[in-house]
Amino acid sequence: MNMQSSCTAFSAPSRRGERGGTRLKFLIVIALLAAVAYSGYNYIPVAYQAYLLKDYMQTTVDKATAMGQPADWVVTQLKASGAQYDVPPNADVKAQMNNGRMEARVRFSKPVALPFYTYMYTFDNTARSADLFTQKPNP
Repeated sequence: MNMQSSCTAFSAPSRRGERGGTRLKFLIVIALLAAVAYSGYNYIPVAYQAYLLKDYMQTTVDKATAMGQPADWVVTQLKASGAQYDVPPNADVKAQMNNGRMEARVRFSKPVALPFYTYMYTFDNTARSADLFTQKPNP
């Protein structure tokens, strides 16, 4: 038996009907990955700015309570820094003293473009000053 003839005796099976099947699956997966990436590209910055705004709100109410600032000062600070945190100009910003603690509330909605859909991101956060800074009445 010749070694050359034994190697060529086994030929690859015919793949005539499988042509293009993998290409279509690949294009579907790429389209889905592109849609997820586009959604993340548009949503993540909005969510991150909202996270930063929550932190800023907490810092502002703590500072206002520690320094004895009125609620109007908190509202002014939050509105002045709104552009930095991409807050729409029509956002509802309120602040008040409640049981010796400063409270600030910011509410707004913002459209986020997703593939085939526009999601309305709603921000509604209330920050309360820490107990450490609570102003206690004199007995």
